[in-house]
Amino acid sequence: MDKNELTEEEMRIWHMWKGSFKSIFDRVVKDMSEHTGLSEGDFGVLDRLVQFGKGKLRQQELADSMDWDKSRLSHHLTRMEKRGLVMRKSLDKDRGVHVIITSAGKSALDEARPIVSKAIRKHFLDQLTDQDIESITKLAERTKIRSSASWNAPPP
Repeated sequence: MDKNELTEEEMRIWHMWKGSFKSIFDRVVKDMSEHTGLSEGDFGVLDRLVQFGKGKLRQQELADSMDWDKSRLSHHLTRMEKRGLVMRKSLDKDRGVHVIITSAGKSALDEARPIVSKAIRKHFLDQLTDQDIESITKLAERTKIRSSASWNAPPP
């Protein structure tokens, strides 16, 4: 068989994996949104500001951490600013911009975190056995190592 093609079984496994992840992820986001009014993007921005920048990050660093392009993030931040969740401040030294979480943004994040945790537990973790967790951990570590290696490999 050609290595560039998948068997029906391989394609079935791929679709099952994607569908499972999407289903779980969508349920977590739905629970969060219904209880807090935050979107997935809102939570991602607020969480990264606190986790990676202690409440403040350069806009480009935030975009990179979310794997979003500059325009997408800028539009999203404009909507978040209107809701009082973040503010942007131009840097004096260069053309960069800091994105800063506001007290309302921090409160919204603090309210959302336990809801997200509960949803992740309910829709994902509670479904797993110890063996499942071990297998998922090994798979994630192996694919992360291989993905990193392929990204850093010189082009053919």
